[in-house]
Amino acid sequence: MPRSGTAATLAAYEFNPRSLEAGKKALFMFPAAARLATTDCGRMSAEQNTHGVDSAGQAPSPGHVLQASALTLSYGAGKPVFSDVSLHIGQQEIVCLLGGSGCGKSSLLRVLGCLENSDKVQTSGDLQFLGQALSEPHPRTALVFQQPSLLPWLDAAKNVGFGLDFASQPKIDAQSSSQRVQDALSAVGLDGQGGLYPSELSGGMAQRVALARALVREPMLLLADEPFSALDAITRAEMQELLVDLVHRWKTAALLVTHDIDEAILVGDRILLMGGKPGQIVREWRVNIPRPREADPVAVTALRLDILTALHSVRHGLAPQAEALNFSI
Repeated sequence: MPRSGTAATLAAYEFNPRSLEAGKKALFMFPAAARLATTDCGRMSAEQNTHGVDSAGQAPSPGHVLQASALTLSYGAGKPVFSDVSLHIGQQEIVCLLGGSGCGKSSLLRVLGCLENSDKVQTSGDLQFLGQALSEPHPRTALVFQQPSLLPWLDAAKNVGFGLDFASQPKIDAQSSSQRVQDALSAVGLDGQGGLYPSELSGGMAQRVALARALVREPMLLLADEPFSALDAITRAEMQELLVDLVHRWKTAALLVTHDIDEAILVGDRILLMGGKPGQIVREWRVNIPRPREADPVAVTALRLDILTALHSVRHGLAPQAEALNFSI
C-alpha cells in the first residue's frame, strides 16, 4: 500500500491531466530519500540591481514561505532544462516568473511543487517550505494551471471541495468542510453559485472555481502556471485583480508563471526573469509602484522598457545590464 502522506499530490494540487498523472506516480512510489539533495545555499544567479532587490545568496529567512537554492533539472542523460536556480518567496508576496517559451518556467514550477517524480527526471539542489526540507507535495501548497480542469459530473461546490477528505489533509468535520467551500466560493465572487455545473460556467467563472478549489485548502503558497492566459483581455484583467486581492485577504503567497510582461508588472511584488539554455534566473526587479499600477503609466512604461531590454539581451545571448530604473514612487 502507498504511504498515505503522498496522497497530498491529488488533494493539494489542481486536478488536471498533467498534475494527476504526476500524482499517480507519486502515490505508488516509495522514495528512499528526498529527490532534492541537500546542498549549501548557493548564490542566486539573478543579477542584482540597485533599486530594492534583495541581495543574492542570502541565508534562509523565517519570513520565507519557500526557499530554493541551486536547483537543477534534467531528463535522463539530456542537457539540463534549467540549472543553478535559486529563489525565495516571502509571506504574502506575489513573485512573477517571467520568460519566453521553452526556458523552463513550468518545469521549475513543477519541481517547486514536487511533481517531478519520474525515474527519468534528475533533480538536485535544496528546497525548503516553511523552513523544512521539502521532498513531496505539501498540503499547504496548491497549484492552479492554465485550464480549470473541473470534474464535469460535480457541481462547482463539489469541485471546490474535492480532495478535502483525502488522508493527507487535516481532519475536519462535514460542517467545517462545507463552510470552507462556501467561504472560498464567496472569496472568488461566486457566492450562491455553487450548484452550477462546469458546462454552465463561462471561462472566467470556471477559473474562479479553480482558484476557490486551491483556496479551500488554506494554502500558504499558490503556484500558478499561466492561469489566465486562455481568458479574454477583460476577464484576464479582472482575474489579475482578484489574485492580488486574494493573496492579501487570505494571507497566502504566490508564484505566478507568465510570459506576459504587463501581467507581471500589474500583479507582482517582484519579477524574476528566466532565460538562457539551460534556463537560469538572470534578472530580478522589485516593483514598488503603488496599486493600482495603471494609475502611473510613466513608471509602468519605464519598467516595461527595462524588462524588454533585458529580454532582448537574453535572447541574443548578452548579459543583461546591471543598471536599472528606480521603479518606486
